[in-house]
Parts: sequence; C-alpha cells; structure tokens
Amino acid sequence: MNTRTRIEYGRLARTATMGLLLLASLATTVGAQQRKFYDDDPIAREPNTRDASGANPRDIDLMYDLAMNLFALQRYPNLVRARNVNTIDELPDSEWFTNRILARPVDIGEAVKGPDTGGGPAPGKLIVTRAKRSGVTPGFTLKDSAGQTWFVQFDAPGQSEAASGSAVVATKLFHALGYFQTENYISYLDPANLEVDAQAKVDTPSGRVRSMTLDDIRKVLDRADKRPDGTYRMLASRAIPGRVIGGFKYVGTRKDDPNDIVPHEHRRELRALKVFGAWTNLVDMKALNTLDTVITENGRGVIRHYLQDVGSTFGTGARAPREWDEGYEYIFEGDKTMKRLATVGFYLQPWQTVPYTEYESVGRFEGDSFAPEEWKPRIPTAAFLNARADDNFWAARRVMAFSDELIRAIVKTGQYSDPSAEKHLADVLIKRRDKIGKAYLPAVNPLVDFRLDASGILTFENAAVSAGFASAPRGGYEARWYRFDNGNGGASPIGAPARSQDLRIPAPAGLPAGDGEFIKVEVAAIDPPHSSWSVPVHVYFRRLPAGWKLVGLERMPD
Repeated sequence: MNTRTRIEYGRLARTATMGLLLLASLATTVGAQQRKFYDDDPIAREPNTRDASGANPRDIDLMYDLAMNLFALQRYPNLVRARNVNTIDELPDSEWFTNRILARPVDIGEAVKGPDTGGGPAPGKLIVTRAKRSGVTPGFTLKDSAGQTWFVQFDAPGQSEAASGSAVVATKLFHALGYFQTENYISYLDPANLEVDAQAKVDTPSGRVRSMTLDDIRKVLDRADKRPDGTYRMLASRAIPGRVIGGFKYVGTRKDDPNDIVPHEHRRELRALKVFGAWTNLVDMKALNTLDTVITENGRGVIRHYLQDVGSTFGTGARAPREWDEGYEYIFEGDKTMKRLATVGFYLQPWQTVPYTEYESVGRFEGDSFAPEEWKPRIPTAAFLNARADDNFWAARRVMAFSDELIRAIVKTGQYSDPSAEKHLADVLIKRRDKIGKAYLPAVNPLVDFRLDASGILTFENAAVSAGFASAPRGGYEARWYRFDNGNGGASPIGAPARSQDLRIPAPAGLPAGDGEFIKVEVAAIDPPHSSWSVPVHVYFRRLPAGWKLVGLERMPD
C-alpha cells in the first residue's frame, strides 16, 4: 500500500460516522489497493487533509513516559516497514521532517545558519518576564530592547561553554538532517543590563506566588558559570511560531490531531533517531524534549512537531559531563546490575574501560570505542525499538553526507574558546560518522540512485562500495526484468536475466513502448561480500513522454 492510500484510508476511517459509509469507504480503499501506483507517485509532501485547530495543550507525565518506555515498550517491537515512506522508499516532506542533506546539496553557509532567521537578543536593556519552570539548567524568560521574547539558560559552573555550545552545534546538525528546530544563539549577558518586569512572578516552596525581584535573578546567576569579566555566556532561544500544545510521544498517535494517522513508532524520521542519536550521543530522548505547535497553512490549522531539546548531546549534559555509562546502557538493566552486585564490581562493561580525552567544554565524547549497533539512550523508545535495517540504512546515508569540512564548520558555531576542544569534537563526530556508515550501509542491499535512460540502460550506485566500506561483488550484478501490471500487481518476465560487472545493465529487447506502461526490475549482487546483497532490490519505472520515471523502490518489502 503506498503512502497516499494509507493516508486516505486513515482519513476515511476517522471521519466515517455511519455504518454504510464506513463499509463503502473500506470497499473503495480495498479496491484502490489493487492499483500500486498513482499519477502523483512518488509523493513529495505528506498531505494535511483536515483542520487541527481544535488540538488542546497537554502534559506528558515524565515518570509515566519513562516507565512505559523502560519496562513496557521493550516487548513492543513490530518490525514492519515504515508506514510514512513514499513509493520510492523515501520520506515525503511533512510537519515532522524536511528533506535537506543528501536529498539536495547543503552548503556550508546553509548548514551553519541552520534554523536561524536573524541574530540573538538585541543590545541594551533585558527585561526578565518569567522564571524558568522546568529543567535543571539555570535560566529565565526575557524580552530584549526590540521587544523579542527569548528563553535563556546558562552553562553550569566549571562547565564553561559546554551546554550552550553543544545546543548550538546539535541544533545545526539536526536541522541539516531535516528536523524542525528552535533558533538558538550564543549571547553574553551583563547583569547591569537586567531589569525585572513588574508583572513577573515566582513560585515559593510554600506554594505562595510573589513578585520577582533582582535578588531572584542573582540566585539564578549564582548557579551559572561566570566569566572573568563578570558577564555570563547564555544560550538564547527564540520563541517558535504557533500555539504551543505540548510534546509528542514516540509511540501511538495524537488523538486530537486528525492528520496524525501513522503510529509514531512506524514513522521513519523517528526510527532514524536510533542512528542520528548514536552519532551525536543524544541520550536524552523523551517526550518532554519534544514540542508541538498549531500553525496555519492554507487556511487550516496543522500541527508542527519539533525535536526541541537536542542540547544534551556529545559529551555533556545540562549540568555536568556525561555519566560514564551513558550511551552504553539504559538507566536500568536489571541483569547487568545484578551481575555487578554478584561479582562485587568485577563484571566489567565496555564503558568502564573507555579512555576519554576530556574537555571542560565538550565533556566525555569519543569515537574509538564507539560501536553504533550497541549504542543506547537513557531509555529506549518504541520508534527506536522498531527501527529496521532499511531505516538504519536510510539514516546512515544522511550521516555520511556530512563532509569533514561541513562538520568542522558546524562545530565552529559552538564558539569554543579552546581550539583543541573544537578540533576534538569535530574529530570524534567524523570518526563516529564513518563507523555508522561501516555498520549500516553494507547491512542491506545498498543499491541506490536507479535510472533508466531512453536507450534502455539501467544505472545505479552501490552506497557501501562508494563510501569505501565494502568491496564490489565478485560476480557483479544481476537484473531480472518484468512487464508490470499496475492494476492487479501481476508481473511477466521480459527476456532472460542479465548480468554485468559494472553499475549499468542494458535492458533486454521488448520493453513496453506505450506511455503509462510499467516495468519492474529486480537487482541483486552476485557472490557479494555480504549475504544481504543477494536479496534483490525491486525497482519500478513508468514510461512517460519524457522517458522512464522511477516510481517505486522496495529494499525490504513487508
């Protein structure tokens, strides 16, 4: 079933209120399933067919979310193909994800700009309007001299530049990958420029609400890293557009969003965080680090989904360097805990022997001992657990699209004062990038970029070989050609299977010549270095007046 059919089925199933209408809708959908491809395939954007203006704010209980992910959802895996990919096994753009790197060229200028639309807080007076009510990082909300609202937080004492630098660098990386991100800027605060808004309030431990004072601000700054000149380096985040309605979970759907019909554990962009998280060491994946807003598009309300807090990455957390076991174990793994107790600590795990080169501004972040397949966040998510080899392959190609030069330019936006710390962070990201490519690109049949020209020559690339992580198959490649019936899914062979040592295979005589005709080609490696390459990739082409168009690709069909 292609993406549009799935989306329309979900829409009809939600809106049908009468039994006969529901039956008619289901009958229509079942009939539509016989047609594999539509005229607009592969779709480039996930449609929002209904108004979501009625969505209401919601709170996600941290402890409930943690317990569900840590104990209940580990038994949840249902390894089916991602349900929001289009017919060529790619993600359409959506309010979850925008294709950038790999899908098109991303130059250094675009990458270092990221989601930013201007500069940080305007110079002059800064008026504190509200205390920070969540998280452990010291901060508050303020308005600058231009009237712009900012959410600001500070580095911890002894961790100069760590939290602010990692947040800015990670934001650029995840924006280039395709996720919606907040605008984050590094700025510097002179306490002499601070004022308190007359309406600002604070909650006291007794539950009483009182007016905020400058003394409250000083107490916040006492928990922040102070620079030698008396100023404070701060991370300033611009308020995101739209009406905030809370975060999203990594499982299920949002019931008050009529467009949210694909269970989140089956969304590829959320599954891909298994790979992207491993690359950046994004260990703190939880619903409270996400944010949904209602915005207006084409006259209707739609919900945009932000991967909001990606700052707890690399080697540092909000208040201190990463714990030694973060990235290696979930926060609770009963069997390992019991073995350590039973052996009085002699049951050693890899994280207990990793040699780190630590920097105050980067923390504990390394690439030599890093093993992508074994990386773990603090708690698993249903999306993480449902990730398949094709999801990991898709994500790894995007990680590999970051050149050394691009990575170093993005790291520079963290404004690290120690050049060796900046170099270390970039070096580790490059090492981890290469390990991700080596782990995931050869794990499935890695053929990509299929094209069929007017003369009938099929060309393609081998992503694992091109990246230098595998040798070419000794026997080359074999293609089996079929005339494909788009109405009933039938396929009849065209000629004999063809083999080639090159990444180009001529089609046999007898390809259909009429406009709108379809063909199917199954391409596999012969005597490959990895057994998975013997499983063919299924590709589909449709003949149009301008030539053959790729309309389908199945790397791991259900």
